[in-house]
Amino acid sequence: MLHEFLREEGIETPLLEHRLMTQAWPQVVGDYANQCTESLRIYNQVLYARIKSPVVRQELHMQRSELVRRLNEVVDAFVIADIRFS
Repeated sequence: MLHEFLREEGIETPLLEHRLMTQAWPQVVGDYANQCTESLRIYNQVLYARIKSPVVRQELHMQRSELVRRLNEVVDAFVIADIRFS
């Protein structure tokens, strides 16, 4: 019932995106990588992550497909299809 209401009102996707960025991201990447994260935004199912540390950015980039899978798994929905790091 609640899921249907959220979907009908167009609120479901923004809520899932918010949950992915605020809850799933810190949980999946860990404390240090989360502290190195300057900003996150989602546009057209792509998560754009600005990472301060070049080393952390490279590590996350190499794990990109696994991160996508785990982030979607945590929110229990297909929210993102890719991640871009800068």
